[in-house]
Amino acid sequence: MEGGSNGSSEGFILLGISDHPRLEMIFFVVILSSYLLTLMGNSTIILLSRLDARLHTPMYFFLSNLSSLDLAFTTSSVPQMLINLWGPDKTITYGGCVTQLYVFLWLGTTECILLVMMSFDRYVAICRPLHYLTIMSPCLCWLLAVISWLGGLGNSVTQSTLTLQLPFCGHRRVDGFLCEVPVMMKLACGDTSVYEAVLNSVSTFFTVVPLSIILISYCFIAQAVLKISSVEGQQKAFMTCLSHLVVVFLFYGSAIYGYLLPAKSSSQDQGKFISLFYTVVTPMVNPLIYTLRNKEVKGALRRLLRRERESG
Repeated sequence: MEGGSNGSSEGFILLGISDHPRLEMIFFVVILSSYLLTLMGNSTIILLSRLDARLHTPMYFFLSNLSSLDLAFTTSSVPQMLINLWGPDKTITYGGCVTQLYVFLWLGTTECILLVMMSFDRYVAICRPLHYLTIMSPCLCWLLAVISWLGGLGNSVTQSTLTLQLPFCGHRRVDGFLCEVPVMMKLACGDTSVYEAVLNSVSTFFTVVPLSIILISYCFIAQAVLKISSVEGQQKAFMTCLSHLVVVFLFYGSAIYGYLLPAKSSSQDQGKFISLFYTVVTPMVNPLIYTLRNKEVKGALRRLLRRERESG
Protein backbone atom coordinates (compact mmCIF):
# COMPACT_ATOMS: atom_id res chain seq x y z
CA MET A 1 0.00 0.00 0.00
CA GLU A 2 1.40 3.37 -0.99
CA GLY A 3 1.98 6.06 1.60
CA GLY A 4 -0.53 8.46 0.06
CA SER A 5 -3.40 6.02 0.62
CA ASN A 6 -2.18 4.60 3.90
CA GLY A 7 -4.46 5.12 6.86
CA SER A 8 -6.03 8.29 5.46
CA SER A 9 -9.07 7.76 7.69
CA GLU A 10 -7.24 6.34 10.71
CA GLY A 11 -4.21 8.60 10.85
CA PHE A 12 -1.11 7.67 12.85
CA ILE A 13 -0.15 6.87 16.43
CA LEU A 14 2.71 8.97 17.84
CA LEU A 15 4.35 6.65 20.34
CA GLY A 16 6.60 9.31 21.92
CA ILE A 17 7.99 7.73 25.09
CA SER A 18 5.31 5.06 25.41
CA ASP A 19 7.96 2.64 26.68
CA HIS A 20 8.45 4.99 29.69
CA PRO A 21 4.86 6.02 30.58
CA ARG A 22 5.80 7.23 34.08
CA LEU A 23 7.98 9.92 32.54
CA GLU A 24 5.17 11.37 30.42
CA MET A 25 3.93 13.89 32.99
CA ILE A 26 7.51 15.04 33.67
CA PHE A 27 8.05 15.50 29.95
CA PHE A 28 4.73 17.35 29.71
CA VAL A 29 5.73 19.87 32.39
CA VAL A 30 9.27 20.36 31.00
CA ILE A 31 8.11 20.75 27.38
CA LEU A 32 5.23 23.08 28.33
CA SER A 33 7.60 25.27 30.38
CA SER A 34 10.12 25.33 27.52
CA TYR A 35 7.38 26.22 25.03
CA LEU A 36 6.15 29.13 27.15
CA LEU A 37 9.73 30.42 27.51
CA THR A 38 10.15 30.07 23.73
CA LEU A 39 7.00 32.11 23.08
CA MET A 40 8.05 34.79 25.55
CA GLY A 41 11.72 35.05 24.49
CA ASN A 42 11.19 35.10 20.73
CA SER A 43 8.16 37.41 20.94
CA THR A 44 10.24 39.84 23.01
CA ILE A 45 13.00 39.95 20.38
CA ILE A 46 10.46 40.52 17.56
CA LEU A 47 8.74 43.26 19.59
CA LEU A 48 12.00 45.02 20.46
CA SER A 49 13.26 44.83 16.87
CA ARG A 50 10.10 46.55 15.66
CA LEU A 51 9.61 49.14 18.42
CA ASP A 52 13.18 50.33 19.07
CA ALA A 53 14.62 52.50 16.29
CA ARG A 54 18.18 51.64 17.36
CA LEU A 55 17.52 48.02 16.41
CA HIS A 56 16.35 48.85 12.87
CA THR A 57 19.50 47.34 11.40
CA PRO A 58 20.15 44.35 9.11
CA MET A 59 21.40 42.22 12.02
CA TYR A 60 18.16 42.63 13.97
CA PHE A 61 16.07 42.25 10.83
CA PHE A 62 17.53 38.76 10.41
CA LEU A 63 17.30 38.08 14.14
CA SER A 64 13.59 38.90 14.16
CA ASN A 65 13.20 36.57 11.16
CA LEU A 66 14.96 33.84 13.14
CA SER A 67 12.68 34.46 16.13
CA SER A 68 9.59 34.31 13.89
CA LEU A 69 10.90 31.04 12.46
CA ASP A 70 11.50 29.58 15.91
CA LEU A 71 8.00 30.55 17.04
CA ALA A 72 6.41 28.87 14.03
CA PHE A 73 8.84 25.93 14.10
CA THR A 74 8.08 24.95 17.69
CA THR A 75 4.35 25.71 17.35
CA SER A 76 4.11 23.32 14.39
CA SER A 77 4.93 20.39 16.68
CA VAL A 78 4.83 21.13 20.42
CA PRO A 79 1.02 21.56 20.90
CA GLN A 80 0.38 18.13 19.37
CA MET A 81 3.23 16.73 21.45
CA LEU A 82 1.65 18.10 24.64
CA ILE A 83 -1.78 16.69 23.74
CA ASN A 84 -0.28 13.23 23.25
CA LEU A 85 1.71 13.41 26.50
CA TRP A 86 -1.32 14.58 28.53
CA GLY A 87 -3.58 11.58 28.02
CA PRO A 88 -3.82 8.05 26.66
CA ASP A 89 -4.80 9.16 23.15
CA LYS A 90 -1.62 9.26 21.03
CA THR A 91 -3.24 9.62 17.62
CA ILE A 92 -2.76 12.30 14.99
CA THR A 93 -4.97 12.50 11.91
CA TYR A 94 -3.50 11.68 8.52
CA GLY A 95 -4.04 15.28 7.43
CA GLY A 96 -2.46 16.56 10.64
CA CYS A 97 0.56 14.33 10.15
CA VAL A 98 1.02 15.40 6.53
CA THR A 99 0.68 19.08 7.46
CA GLN A 100 3.19 18.67 10.29
CA LEU A 101 5.61 16.88 7.96
CA TYR A 102 5.53 19.66 5.35
CA VAL A 103 5.51 22.64 7.74
CA PHE A 104 8.15 21.28 10.14
CA LEU A 105 10.60 20.52 7.33
CA TRP A 106 9.85 23.84 5.59
CA LEU A 107 10.66 25.87 8.70
CA GLY A 108 13.66 23.73 9.64
CA THR A 109 15.23 24.10 6.19
CA THR A 110 14.45 27.81 6.15
CA GLU A 111 16.42 28.15 9.39
CA CYS A 112 19.37 26.34 7.77
CA ILE A 113 19.41 28.89 4.94
CA LEU A 114 18.66 31.90 7.15
CA LEU A 115 21.69 31.12 9.32
CA VAL A 116 23.79 31.37 6.13
CA MET A 117 22.29 34.80 5.41
CA MET A 118 23.09 35.87 8.96
CA SER A 119 26.70 34.75 8.53
CA PHE A 120 26.87 36.85 5.34
CA ASP A 121 25.61 39.83 7.35
CA ARG A 122 28.36 39.28 9.94
CA TYR A 123 30.94 38.86 7.16
CA VAL A 124 30.04 42.23 5.62
CA ALA A 125 29.92 43.90 9.07
CA ILE A 126 33.43 42.70 10.00
CA CYS A 127 35.20 42.56 6.62
CA ARG A 128 33.53 45.55 4.88
CA PRO A 129 32.51 47.82 7.78
CA LEU A 130 32.67 51.10 5.81
CA HIS A 131 30.30 49.74 3.16
CA TYR A 132 28.09 47.72 5.52
CA LEU A 133 24.88 49.80 5.31
CA THR A 134 25.34 50.30 1.57
CA ILE A 135 25.74 46.58 0.84
CA MET A 136 23.16 45.38 3.37
CA SER A 137 20.39 47.60 2.04
CA PRO A 138 16.77 46.94 3.08
CA CYS A 139 16.10 45.62 -0.42
CA LEU A 140 18.92 43.05 -0.19
CA CYS A 141 17.89 42.03 3.34
CA TRP A 142 14.33 41.35 2.19
CA LEU A 143 15.63 39.45 -0.85
CA LEU A 144 17.86 37.21 1.32
CA ALA A 145 14.96 36.57 3.71
CA VAL A 146 12.60 35.65 0.86
CA ILE A 147 15.24 33.31 -0.62
CA SER A 148 15.51 31.60 2.78
CA TRP A 149 11.77 31.06 3.14
CA LEU A 150 11.21 29.96 -0.47
CA GLY A 151 14.30 27.72 -0.43
CA GLY A 152 12.99 26.00 2.68
CA LEU A 153 9.58 25.56 1.07
CA GLY A 154 11.12 24.03 -2.05
CA ASN A 155 13.05 21.47 -0.01
CA SER A 156 10.00 20.60 2.07
CA VAL A 157 7.83 20.02 -0.98
CA THR A 158 10.52 17.75 -2.46
CA GLN A 159 11.39 15.69 0.63
CA SER A 160 7.92 15.48 2.16
CA THR A 161 6.29 14.46 -1.11
CA LEU A 162 8.92 11.76 -1.65
CA THR A 163 8.47 10.55 1.94
CA LEU A 164 4.71 10.20 1.46
CA GLN A 165 5.35 8.01 -1.59
CA LEU A 166 7.09 5.39 0.55
CA PRO A 167 5.27 2.03 0.87
CA PHE A 168 4.04 2.10 4.50
CA CYS A 169 2.15 -1.25 4.20
CA GLY A 170 -0.48 -0.24 6.73
CA HIS A 171 2.01 0.73 9.45
CA ARG A 172 0.56 3.46 11.68
CA ARG A 173 2.80 3.50 14.76
CA VAL A 174 5.24 6.42 14.48
CA ASP A 175 8.10 5.84 16.92
CA GLY A 176 8.61 9.48 17.79
CA PHE A 177 7.02 12.69 19.04
CA LEU A 178 6.10 14.11 15.65
CA CYS A 179 5.75 13.34 11.97
CA GLU A 180 9.14 14.10 10.43
CA VAL A 181 11.13 12.52 7.62
CA PRO A 182 13.47 10.23 9.63
CA VAL A 183 10.72 8.56 11.69
CA MET A 184 8.35 8.29 8.72
CA MET A 185 11.11 6.53 6.76
CA LYS A 186 11.30 3.93 9.55
CA LEU A 187 7.64 3.01 8.82
CA ALA A 188 8.46 2.02 5.27
CA CYS A 189 8.52 -1.63 4.25
CA GLY A 190 10.12 -3.41 1.32
CA ASP A 191 13.05 -2.05 -0.65
CA THR A 192 13.26 1.70 0.02
CA SER A 193 16.93 2.13 -0.92
CA VAL A 194 16.20 4.43 -3.88
CA TYR A 195 13.90 6.65 -1.78
CA GLU A 196 16.45 6.76 1.04
CA ALA A 197 19.29 7.63 -1.34
CA VAL A 198 17.35 10.56 -2.83
CA LEU A 199 16.15 11.81 0.56
CA ASN A 200 19.62 11.54 2.10
CA SER A 201 21.13 13.40 -0.87
CA VAL A 202 18.66 16.27 -0.48
CA SER A 203 19.17 16.35 3.30
CA THR A 204 22.95 16.40 2.82
CA PHE A 205 22.72 19.28 0.38
CA PHE A 206 20.58 21.42 2.69
CA THR A 207 22.77 20.79 5.74
CA VAL A 208 26.35 20.28 4.65
CA VAL A 209 26.40 22.98 1.93
CA PRO A 210 24.96 25.80 4.11
CA LEU A 211 27.19 24.80 7.03
CA SER A 212 30.25 24.78 4.76
CA ILE A 213 29.41 28.29 3.51
CA ILE A 214 29.05 29.50 7.11
CA LEU A 215 32.40 28.01 8.13
CA ILE A 216 34.15 29.51 5.09
CA SER A 217 32.68 32.94 5.84
CA TYR A 218 33.96 32.68 9.41
CA CYS A 219 37.45 31.86 8.15
CA PHE A 220 37.44 35.22 6.34
CA ILE A 221 35.94 36.89 9.43
CA ALA A 222 38.70 35.41 11.63
CA GLN A 223 41.37 36.73 9.27
CA ALA A 224 39.81 40.20 9.38
CA VAL A 225 39.52 40.15 13.18
CA LEU A 226 43.20 39.20 13.59
CA LYS A 227 44.17 42.24 11.51
CA ILE A 228 42.45 44.61 13.97
CA SER A 229 45.21 46.34 15.92
CA SER A 230 43.53 46.79 19.30
CA VAL A 231 42.63 43.89 21.59
CA GLU A 232 39.41 45.69 22.53
CA GLY A 233 38.45 45.94 18.87
CA GLN A 234 39.15 42.25 18.36
CA GLN A 235 37.01 41.31 21.35
CA LYS A 236 34.12 43.49 20.19
CA ALA A 237 34.23 41.96 16.70
CA PHE A 238 34.46 38.47 18.15
CA MET A 239 31.48 39.03 20.47
CA THR A 240 29.26 40.19 17.60
CA CYS A 241 29.79 36.79 15.96
CA LEU A 242 29.87 34.51 19.00
CA SER A 243 26.10 34.32 19.51
CA HIS A 244 25.51 33.40 15.86
CA LEU A 245 28.22 30.72 15.98
CA VAL A 246 26.73 29.11 19.09
CA VAL A 247 23.27 29.01 17.47
CA VAL A 248 24.77 27.53 14.29
CA PHE A 249 26.49 24.67 16.13
CA LEU A 250 23.45 23.91 18.28
CA PHE A 251 21.09 23.81 15.31
CA TYR A 252 23.30 22.11 12.74
CA GLY A 253 24.73 19.63 15.24
CA SER A 254 21.31 18.26 16.15
CA ALA A 255 19.98 18.48 12.57
CA ILE A 256 22.93 16.54 11.11
CA TYR A 257 22.54 13.86 13.77
CA GLY A 258 18.79 13.64 13.21
CA TYR A 259 18.70 13.75 9.42
CA LEU A 260 22.00 12.49 8.03
CA LEU A 261 22.48 9.29 10.04
CA PRO A 262 20.96 6.20 8.38
CA ALA A 263 17.27 6.26 9.21
CA LYS A 264 16.98 2.60 10.22
CA SER A 265 20.25 2.20 12.09
CA SER A 266 20.32 5.08 14.59
CA SER A 267 19.31 4.46 18.19
CA GLN A 268 15.56 5.01 18.73
CA ASP A 269 15.88 6.77 22.08
CA GLN A 270 18.80 8.90 20.89
CA GLY A 271 16.84 9.93 17.80
CA LYS A 272 13.84 10.93 19.93
CA PHE A 273 15.88 13.07 22.28
CA ILE A 274 17.77 14.73 19.42
CA SER A 275 14.39 15.47 17.83
CA LEU A 276 13.21 16.99 21.11
CA PHE A 277 16.40 19.03 21.30
CA TYR A 278 16.04 20.84 17.98
CA THR A 279 12.25 21.05 18.35
CA VAL A 280 12.03 22.33 21.93
CA VAL A 281 15.43 23.32 23.33
CA THR A 282 17.05 25.20 20.43
CA PRO A 283 14.12 27.61 19.80
CA MET A 284 14.02 28.30 23.56
CA VAL A 285 17.74 29.05 24.03
CA ASN A 286 18.24 31.11 20.84
CA PRO A 287 16.78 34.32 22.38
CA LEU A 288 18.87 33.74 25.53
CA ILE A 289 22.06 33.29 23.51
CA TYR A 290 21.42 36.51 21.59
CA THR A 291 20.47 38.59 24.65
CA LEU A 292 22.74 37.44 27.48
CA ARG A 293 25.79 39.30 26.15
CA ASN A 294 23.99 41.76 23.90
CA LYS A 295 24.00 45.27 25.35
CA GLU A 296 21.83 46.65 22.53
CA VAL A 297 18.96 44.22 23.19
CA LYS A 298 19.20 44.70 26.96
CA GLY A 299 19.21 48.47 26.48
CA ALA A 300 16.17 48.28 24.18
CA LEU A 301 14.33 46.15 26.75
CA ARG A 302 15.13 48.63 29.55
CA ARG A 303 13.93 51.55 27.42
CA LEU A 304 10.70 49.73 26.58
CA LEU A 305 10.03 48.88 30.24
CA ARG A 306 10.81 52.46 31.24
CA ARG A 307 8.31 53.79 28.68
CA GLU A 308 5.69 51.33 29.92
CA ARG A 309 6.17 52.50 33.55
CA GLU A 310 6.04 56.16 32.56
CA SER A 311 2.91 55.71 30.45
CA GLY A 312 1.29 53.62 33.21
